[in-house]
Amino acid sequence: MPLVAHTDLPTFGRLRLEGQEILTVERARHQDIREMHIGLLNMMPDAALEATERQFFRLVGASNSIVQFHMHPFSIEGLQRGDKAREHIDRYYESFDTIRAEGLDGLIISGANVTHPQLRQEPFWEPLTRVFDWARDNVTSTLCSCLATHALIEYGYGIERKHQGFKRWGVYSHRVVEPKHPLVTTINTRFDVPHSRFNEIFREDMERVGLRVLVESGEAGVHLAVSEDLMRVVFFQGHPEYDTVSLLKEYKREVLRFFSGERDDYPPMPEHYFNLEVADRLNEYGQQVREARRMGAAFPELMETEIVPHLDNTWRDTAKSVFNNWLGLIYQVTDQNRRQPLMAGMDPADPLNLRDALPRKSA
Repeated sequence: MPLVAHTDLPTFGRLRLEGQEILTVERARHQDIREMHIGLLNMMPDAALEATERQFFRLVGASNSIVQFHMHPFSIEGLQRGDKAREHIDRYYESFDTIRAEGLDGLIISGANVTHPQLRQEPFWEPLTRVFDWARDNVTSTLCSCLATHALIEYGYGIERKHQGFKRWGVYSHRVVEPKHPLVTTINTRFDVPHSRFNEIFREDMERVGLRVLVESGEAGVHLAVSEDLMRVVFFQGHPEYDTVSLLKEYKREVLRFFSGERDDYPPMPEHYFNLEVADRLNEYGQQVREARRMGAAFPELMETEIVPHLDNTWRDTAKSVFNNWLGLIYQVTDQNRRQPLMAGMDPADPLNLRDALPRKSA
């Protein structure tokens, strides 16, 4: 069912232009359909702030659930922001105080850029953990993306992520390893997921503290895991929300960082993302960038229009299915008239073990 444009956030207009159904508040009032309220804690850097909104809004709006979705983006202190991003947040985002007062059915927490070697040193750590604590007791299910996954596992289970010594960057093949779990029962058993990260939490560390791994890659590691109950917390290490062009735009930013001297080495291409024709074109482009940097010439522009037609999206349909399953499970739990055990052995009165919610902080 559709998203409800209950604010003038520009993302609603962008998605409407894509063909996604977006209800006005007036139209929504005339539908006798239940509302669901989903929060998005958007911690992404300025360049990806609005794109991240669209990506997660798009996945929620693609759900088959018979509900109207009200999205509630918000942010936290401790994140470096430029004037434009700050203005966007101040105008369109809700405060965490408002979120706490009005409540949510589900919560999505995005990734973020870091500036310190340890997550606990980040200026956003304390504000983020306050969101974790609140969500533990007040939100049916929390879905964490990338850095949020690493932060919550460290905060709740005492497991610190490990630096890989390189950037895991590209599109990787994955397989479902627990096909009976309701989050993945309706999805393809093998599919692709984009990754973009330097750090990893390994399967053996997750399972040691009771987390359940649902999807993994032989090359990229765990993508999808859940807390020891059914789906009280959902952990992504990959980025199923990414647009087809997200890695291309990230690659362009890294090339520009090289050209401006922010990084010494020329960036490698994302793995398994560009075909051979595009790779050849980008190798030529790399020589142009190096030469321009050496000569002090202008930055050579990379024409995306030459590359985009060669890019394939091999993850979006599966991502939509996982989100649809996640939202459907939240709906079952929050609808008091439909509360039923979802898996054998679950307590009918508390099918997701909500009384336990998130793990408490480790000593």
